[in-house]
This record gives sequence, C-alpha cells and structure tokens, in this order.
Amino acid sequence: MAKAQINPEKARWLEVLGVSMPLCLSYIPIGLACGILLHAAGFNFIMTLIVSVVVFSGGAQFILASLLTINAPLSSIFATLFFLELRYALLGSSLSKYIKNESQHFIWLFAVSMNDENYAINYLKFATDKKWTPKDALLVEHYSLISWSVANMVGGLIGSAISINLEIVDFALTALFLYMIVMQVQNHLTLVISILAAILAVFFMVLTKSIIGVIIATLVASFVGFLIENTVRKRSEKPENNWFLTKIFRPKITRTTVEDQEERKELAAAKKQLQAGDKQQDK
Repeated sequence: MAKAQINPEKARWLEVLGVSMPLCLSYIPIGLACGILLHAAGFNFIMTLIVSVVVFSGGAQFILASLLTINAPLSSIFATLFFLELRYALLGSSLSKYIKNESQHFIWLFAVSMNDENYAINYLKFATDKKWTPKDALLVEHYSLISWSVANMVGGLIGSAISINLEIVDFALTALFLYMIVMQVQNHLTLVISILAAILAVFFMVLTKSIIGVIIATLVASFVGFLIENTVRKRSEKPENNWFLTKIFRPKITRTTVEDQEERKELAAAKKQLQAGDKQQDK
C-alpha cells in the first residue's frame, strides 16, 4: 500500500514551511498571552494586530503593554523600545553577507520582518545548508510573522473572556533567550563575553534603574570582545590555537557549518598536496 506524501511535488514553500513549523507552533501560547496582555492595556483586536505586524517583537510588545498599564509617558516608551530593538542592527549585520546581492527592496522587507527567533533559524540554515536562499529566509520570516500576528489577534479577542497568570510568560521568554545564547557559544571568547555581559547588565540596570542598562552592557561587552579578538589575531602567530578562539566541546549531534566543511576540505587538500610532494621527493 502506497504511503501518502505531504509534499510529493517537492514544493519549496512547503519545505520551508516544514522548517518554520516548530517556531510557528511555539508562537501560539506566547502570542495568545501577549494579545491578552495588550487587551488589558487597552488595545482592541484590530490595534493588537497592527502592533504585532509593525513591532513584531515579543519582548517589545510585552514591555509596551506593561508601560501602558502604568501610564508611562510616551517619550519613555519610545526611548525604551528604541534601545531595546537596537540589537537587530547587530543581528542583521551577521546575515548581511548572505543577502548582499539582493535588491534594496528585498533587504528592506527582510529587515522589517526579522526577529530573534526567525533570525536564529535563518542563521543556522545559512551556516549549515548550501541550498538555503534569501527567498527561503524571507519565507521563514513571513510564516513566523503570520503565526505571531494571528496568535496576538486571537489573544486580543478572547482577552476579555479569560485571565491567565502572565508570570509564566516572563519565564518562557527568559528560557528562549538563554537557549539562543547557548546556541551561539562556539568558543571560549563567546562564553567569557556572555558572562561579562550578564554581570554588566545587572550592574548598569541597578545603576540606571532602567532597561537602558542592558543596552549599555551589551555595547561595552561587545567592544571588549572586539578588542580581545582583534588583539589575539594581530599578536598571535596561530590565533586559532589561542585559548580565547579555540572551540568549546560540542555534542556529536551538533551540525557542522558550511565554513567547517570548507575548512575540512582545505585541510584535506593540503594534506594530499603534502603527501604528493613527499612521494616526488622519494622518487
């Protein structure tokens, strides 16, 4: 008996949807909670949908709702969201090499549709899958945007009918960001800077008593990491053997990146050349 196939014609949009599906499903509970919170802050379901499309950031939308419920001034809200969302400039720069040949309109659309989670998927796919294209990456962003926006809108619709404990949402967002940090730790320098950023974030948040402390900590830690890596690469004869740049042990199930595969090919080719040179000398 023939087995039914989900995508018999190998449609690319369905393949990308399969990659995006875990993310889209994970957005449903958090998106519903965000919609309920926005409803509590005074948004109707139409405004909730507009905010979810325009902002498209779980952290920013939760903070927006929280600030509105305490009647914070608009200037403080805009400043807080601006500095909070500055991280996307750093995230986007790491993907720029993969989409640099696309049109300005495509790059703009890609930039406004990016968030932390679809960035993580696209970065991993670009690094491990040579067939992954900018159009595939844009599809991931659109799938996640649709899932998040619909969940927000539904949450806004049912916000007046039910109430939930939103403390679990804070825990879920924290766990999500911790997972993303762990996925990015590839060498000792990344681990050291992550720990330094956490310590500085606590210090500057206590000092400034606002979310701006996180931005300051991020900039300071990033600058320190840049100085360390730049110094090591300039002064060390073999930077890859330096403790800061050596890779941390990774489980066997971790995928190798395209760069890792190319490095292995280059090493294998160099080894063959050395062996061929040794054979010629023996002759």
